[in-house]
Amino acid sequence: MSKTTEHKEGKATVSVIYKVGKTLADGSHPFLIRITKHRKQIFRSTGLSLHPKYWNPDKQEIRRSYPDDLRKKLLADLDKWERKYRDAADSLADADERHDADAVLAHAIKDRTALRRVQLLEFTDELVTGFEQAGQLGNAGTYRDLRNQLSKFIKAEFGTTDVPFERVTVPFCTKWETALRANGLMETTLSFRFRTLRAVLNKAIAGGSMKTDSYPFARNGAEIHKFSIGKFDVSTTKRAISREAVRRFEALTPETDRQRLAMDVFLFSFYCGGINFVDLAQLRWRDVKTNDEGTQRLHYERQKTGGKFSLKLLPPAAAILARYHPRTFISRDSYLFPILDAAFHQTPTQVKNRLHKILGQVNHDLKHLAPLAGIDTHLTTYVARHSFATSLRKGGVATGLISEAMGHKSEAVTMVYLDSFDSDTLDSVFDHLL
Repeated sequence: MSKTTEHKEGKATVSVIYKVGKTLADGSHPFLIRITKHRKQIFRSTGLSLHPKYWNPDKQEIRRSYPDDLRKKLLADLDKWERKYRDAADSLADADERHDADAVLAHAIKDRTALRRVQLLEFTDELVTGFEQAGQLGNAGTYRDLRNQLSKFIKAEFGTTDVPFERVTVPFCTKWETALRANGLMETTLSFRFRTLRAVLNKAIAGGSMKTDSYPFARNGAEIHKFSIGKFDVSTTKRAISREAVRRFEALTPETDRQRLAMDVFLFSFYCGGINFVDLAQLRWRDVKTNDEGTQRLHYERQKTGGKFSLKLLPPAAAILARYHPRTFISRDSYLFPILDAAFHQTPTQVKNRLHKILGQVNHDLKHLAPLAGIDTHLTTYVARHSFATSLRKGGVATGLISEAMGHKSEAVTMVYLDSFDSDTLDSVFDHLL
């Protein structure tokens, strides 16, 4: 049937948006493709994201402070995504067939699938490369570990170097779980491995490299025939020491500078809200400010979540900094603790490797110092975080104020509680540690 001139099909509009309403595990926000047609909008994940500190909300653009090479690559990748869906919109509009936003999405995925057939390990390698180029070395390491574990399983189970996505089924997951358990992996590790695999598959579906037909993971309780990650027991025993134990530990006399650093890292974390080692090691003297009343405050942004903290430095924490000031202070940009050296640790890889090395040393020294203070708990930097929360709770501080999420699974809960109270209220909470 021939077309008449009574109808001229309009073209869908395609744009890239920065979704500030969704926060990923690393604290970044994702970039989405938005397709609009007939006042209906649908969104598609690009698998790309950016930390909010590099986003200018007023100009709706990436800040110039973002490393230039990473900025250029991110812009180029976003342009590829936008052109892909605009081409699909143009194609359907030129055909002058009635269609909606869903048709544009389907057309773009169909074109991509026709051009490219990617397998599981190959796709995971691409994700690793993308994370490395974006400077997200933690994510790169996580996905690389997954790829290596899957490679061993696939070679042993299928006698090949890779498998297409349609082979990643429920039986595939069940067999891999059995293989991992045979190697003695704990429940928390199993959960972590399968959550990472699920993330890979979700990204593959979003990018059009995998169909949803063979998706093996249960999305809700009704899908009992699919593989459930929720079955793994990821609950852990909360490790904390009492306030009295902290005092005994505090009274120890270290024999070496390394032991002194280990003690100071633990105690500074305890007195500063359970700040984790990665954030503590990267604190600089510019992060410590003195107000008009002469009170020192610590201001920092947690790298994992992007949450902003402003804490009053209690006397024990201030004394620790005073001990290191003659040794580490060269300028306001100098690091507080003698862990990183700006002259030697410049790239993300160098910083990551240095932190990994020193964290191992600190935890090794804490393990050997603990018995000297009559502490039978396996002491690590993470114990300081739990001890902070436990000490306040036993002191009668309201659970909401100390944010039970110190032991919760969601970091977002902690951010909500900290944002709910002003600095004076939080300062009074910290005074319970003295």
